[in-house]
Amino acid sequence: MRQRLVRVVGGIAAATALLAGAAGCNSTSKDDSSSSGGGDKCGLELAYFGALTGSSANLGVNIEQGAELAVIQYNEKHKDCQVTLKKFDSQGSPDVAPGLARQLIQDKKIVGIIGPPFSGESEVADPIFNEAGIPLITPSATRTSLSANGWKIFHRAVASDSAQGPAAGNYIKSTLKATKVFVVDDQSAYGAGLADQVKTVLGSAVVGTDKVQADGKQTDFSSTVTKVTSSGAEALFYGGYYQNAGLLRKQLTGAGWKGVLVAGDGVNDPGYIKAAGNDAAEGSILTCPCAPASKAGGTFVADYKAKWNVDAGTYSDVAYDAANIFLQGIDAGNTTAEKLNTYLSTVNYKGIANTYKFTDKGELDPAQIIVWAFKVTKGEVVPDVEAPKS
Repeated sequence: MRQRLVRVVGGIAAATALLAGAAGCNSTSKDDSSSSGGGDKCGLELAYFGALTGSSANLGVNIEQGAELAVIQYNEKHKDCQVTLKKFDSQGSPDVAPGLARQLIQDKKIVGIIGPPFSGESEVADPIFNEAGIPLITPSATRTSLSANGWKIFHRAVASDSAQGPAAGNYIKSTLKATKVFVVDDQSAYGAGLADQVKTVLGSAVVGTDKVQADGKQTDFSSTVTKVTSSGAEALFYGGYYQNAGLLRKQLTGAGWKGVLVAGDGVNDPGYIKAAGNDAAEGSILTCPCAPASKAGGTFVADYKAKWNVDAGTYSDVAYDAANIFLQGIDAGNTTAEKLNTYLSTVNYKGIANTYKFTDKGELDPAQIIVWAFKVTKGEVVPDVEAPKS
């Protein structure tokens, strides 16, 4: 789930990034075929798999940059034994993801994956990664059902929509005190699933629902706008991503609707404000099963800004932690995909965004679940409160 990289011909990019110096090392073992089966921790690869281009790429870029920063810092401390991060641009698309996943698994030096960020691409790519036995940590794919597929390689570093949805619904009820709510989703695996969770919490307060097309496929929301304005809704919950949400909010404001738009982490991005305009976006509530990246521990906030010349965004800190979990495992001698997967089953890692332990289904330990509400204020997305879970 963020848009400044060039689209690659054919829609698939697998650009290799060699980070912080040479990838070579002084080890005597140079057998490239040993990636998933060798014992040398020098020259191994991690992968970022997710959107770098496309209508919702901002969130993916946040994640890639967080992961890349972790690898850069690791390599600065291991100059004679480097790890490489390879980038696979899925555009966040379930259509692109399967072919790109098959391409990734051909590289036998990749022992771990950060991503995929989005639930729709996860549903079609993760079975391929599972068959190949390559462990993944998704920093942001929140559809609840992803952990119910029996994938042994699946790990989620944030809470699922079974936590975020109720938190958003309870914020609407308890904080906004809205008694009439309209619910819209973009029919994606993520957007529809999150909207369903919210509708369950709100019950009879839902006065209407509608569905729109996924990001990039619709720009005219006049039909939905008419339904919302005529429903008497005081709040609207949107399940989907930031580009659509911004255009919808802009058109609602243009039609005179004064209610509050509430949305999940797929909208928690400055791209929403850009699409809506500052005035229309003002006061919107955006949830996330994450703490504010601006409050991350250690020197992360300053390091990220120094490296990328932008502030850390949604899930940048979680991705940094995910990459460091893999790197800690590699440093401890878990030099194959199989060994890293076993390592993840017992890890208890204190990161800069959270502490990470995974259940046998790959979910974040319930004690570590976080959901925050953010508010658009004077053209910026700023932390509001930790959202009520019940």
